Amino acid sequence: MTETKASTPGAPGGRLAGKFCVVTGAAHGIGRAVAELFAREGAAVVATDVDGDGLRRLAERLPRAVTTVTGDVARDADARRMIDAAVDRHGRLDVLVANAGVLPLSEITEADAEEWDRVMAVDGRGMFLTCKYAIEAMAPAGGGTGGAGGGGAIVCVSSISGVAGQRGQAVYGPAKFVASGLTKHLAVEWADRGIRVNAVAPGTITTERVARLRDEPGGPEYLAAIEQRHPMRRLGAPAEVAAAVLFLASDEASFITGAVLPVDGGYLAQ
Repeated sequence: MTETKASTPGAPGGRLAGKFCVVTGAAHGIGRAVAELFAREGAAVVATDVDGDGLRRLAERLPRAVTTVTGDVARDADARRMIDAAVDRHGRLDVLVANAGVLPLSEITEADAEEWDRVMAVDGRGMFLTCKYAIEAMAPAGGGTGGAGGGGAIVCVSSISGVAGQRGQAVYGPAKFVASGLTKHLAVEWADRGIRVNAVAPGTITTERVARLRDEPGGPEYLAAIEQRHPMRRLGAPAEVAAAVLFLASDEASFITGAVLPVDGGYLAQ
């Protein structure tokens, strides 16, 4: 694991002014959009990912607000160091965005146990570990972004596949049910200690991974079909998910915990 140093929060009038945040899976897609938006809203961000080059590019764009930590959320020591990077540098952790994940598209007859283990390691174990160490860091503080007397806020990135069944997601979907379930259990477990835990459930979002589907066999047909399944008849943008994450992480959501907020163009309303 490698770490790069940055300086202090900016945008003193922002919605996360003075907050210290960790965003996992921050090198690309939704995670990068969240890290960029948090920085614009005044947060000091510890951005983590397995892709060190992607993190370096992020830090070059936001040199004053972002510290980067390269590591794997599925590894206990790496997950702990991601959280420790915020606590060691700033003295506390206010917000965790547990976003790191991998997205395979396969039916159960196409998948194998190795793929199952790989996805569950990142999307399941990795989310568990980062939430665990974030809560351990937030619990002694008793004060943060969770509202009056609150200790902090966690936002997990689930999916519409973590709320409802879909074809071709026999591995990814169950992993995202872990995210939705963990959100609800932790919300109840830690509400009386001022730690709020919520999730977003994005529909199909135009991340780099989704864009690559256009070059894969059957990908263009899949994207055309999935676009039509969203009532708004389009796919979402990472910035639209980031805006929902910002709301849940901010004091504006101080009486919200245990929610799984769809950001899906109406997909789950059908």
